[in-house]
Amino acid sequence: MSKRVAIVQSNYIPWKGYFDLIAMVDEFILYDDRQYTRRDWRNRNLLKTPQGARWLTIPVEVKGRYDQRIDETLVSDPSWAADHWAVLTHAYSRADHFASHRVHIAELYREAAAERHLSLINRRFIKAVCELLGIRTKLSWSTEYAAEGARTERLVALCRAAGATEYLSGPAARAYMDESLFAAAGITLRYMDYSGYPEYPQLHPPFGHHVSIVDLIFNVGDDARRYLKSFGAEGAGPR
Repeated sequence: MSKRVAIVQSNYIPWKGYFDLIAMVDEFILYDDRQYTRRDWRNRNLLKTPQGARWLTIPVEVKGRYDQRIDETLVSDPSWAADHWAVLTHAYSRADHFASHRVHIAELYREAAAERHLSLINRRFIKAVCELLGIRTKLSWSTEYAAEGARTERLVALCRAAGATEYLSGPAARAYMDESLFAAAGITLRYMDYSGYPEYPQLHPPFGHHVSIVDLIFNVGDDARRYLKSFGAEGAGPR
C-alpha cells in the first residue's frame, strides 16, 4: 500500500500552508530533535493588527548557537500565554468569527501556559487546529523512529522506518535535497506548491497570506477549509 509522509520541525501557530502539508499526507513527522534556530518559526508567527503585521513570540531559554535541540528548548517566561491571548483578543475581537472560537482558543492558551517545552506547546496547538479543520493525519515525533544520518540521509531513513512510499517536502528543500537518495530507496519525492492561494475576508488590509492560521480561523470560521488547497476540488484531500 502507498503511504505519503512529510517531515517538518514544529512551528508555533503555523500558517495555512503548514496545515495543507499535514492534510496532504498520511503521517506528519515532527522533526524536533534538530537544532533550535533563533528568529525562526519555531517559537513565533505573524498576526495582522491595526498597526500592521506583528510578531507573536514565545520567550525561550537559549543555551548557545549550536548545542540546543528544538525538543530541549524551554519557555523562559510563564506569562507568555496570557500575554499572547491579550494580543490576539485586541487584534481579532472585531473579526466575524472571533466570538465563536474565543472560548476554545482561550482554553488552549490556558492549558499551554502550564507547559515548559516549546515542542509540546507547538504540538498542542497543531493538533487542536487539525481537529478544528477536520484533518485526521497521524502526528508523530522523529524520535519515535530509529533513523541515523545527516540531512537527506536521515530524511530517507525516517521515511523508510515509517513505511513511506512517497515523501512530500516543502519547496525550500530543493536547495539542499539529494534527490538521488530517495530514488535509490524507492521513495517518490514530491514538493509542495504554496502558490495560488485564494484571498479571504481579512481585517487590517492590505491582504497578507503569510500569517498564522488563527487569522484565517477568526476571519472565516468554519469556512477555513475552503481556503486550503487540500480541501479544494484539485487538492489531495485530508488523510
